[in-house]
Amino acid sequence: MALRLGDTAPDFTAETTQGTINFHEWLGTSWGVLFSHPKDFTPVCTTELGYVAKIKPEFDKRNVKVIGLSVDNVESHLKWEGDIGETQGTPVNFPMIGDPDRKVSDLYDMIHPNASDTMTVRSVFVIGPDKKVKLTITYPASTGRNFDEVLRVIDSLQLTAQFKVATPANWKDGSDVIIGAAVSDDEAKTLFPQGWTTVKPYLRVLPQPKK
Repeated sequence: MALRLGDTAPDFTAETTQGTINFHEWLGTSWGVLFSHPKDFTPVCTTELGYVAKIKPEFDKRNVKVIGLSVDNVESHLKWEGDIGETQGTPVNFPMIGDPDRKVSDLYDMIHPNASDTMTVRSVFVIGPDKKVKLTITYPASTGRNFDEVLRVIDSLQLTAQFKVATPANWKDGSDVIIGAAVSDDEAKTLFPQGWTTVKPYLRVLPQPKK
C-alpha cells in the first residue's frame, strides 16, 4: 500500500555504500530525504547523484540526512561513484542503499509495474524527526528531479512545524507567509504581536518569523 503523508516511515536494516544501517537509528533526531533512482550507470541518474552531492552542505545546514537507493547492489554503487565523481566534478558524499532483493523498494512502493517492473521510479520521501512522512514526490525515469525544490519544501516544512503559518505559492525562505487558517485573530495577536496585513479575512499575510 502506498505511503501517505503522516504515516510512519517504515524502518529497515540495509547495506549501503557507507556500511550497514538501521534507518530510524541512522536518522536519529534529524530530518531525512530518501530518494530512489532507476539504475546505476545511466545518464539522468548520474546528473542527479552529482547534484545532490554538490548541495549536500545545504541539507546539512537544515539538519537533513540524505540517502539514495536503487535495486542495484552496493558493489555496483561503489563502482558507479567513480563515474559520478569524474563527470559531475564531485565525490558522492552520502550513502546509497543496495536493494537487489527489493525489500526497501517494496516497503516504500518505489516500483510501479506500469512504468517498469524491474526498476524503481524517481521517488522522493521527506521524513521528519518524528519519523513521519512529510512529503512524497514521484517523477518518471525520463525526468531528472529539481532538488532545489526539495530544499524549498524542507524550508517550508521546518518553518510551519515551528510556527502556526503556511507558505504561499512559489514561496522561498525569507518571503512573506500566511497565518494558518485555524488561528483566530485573537490568537494571532498573541503569536504575532508585530501585526499582519489582512487581504481577506481568510488571507492574513505577515513577514516570515525568525527561525
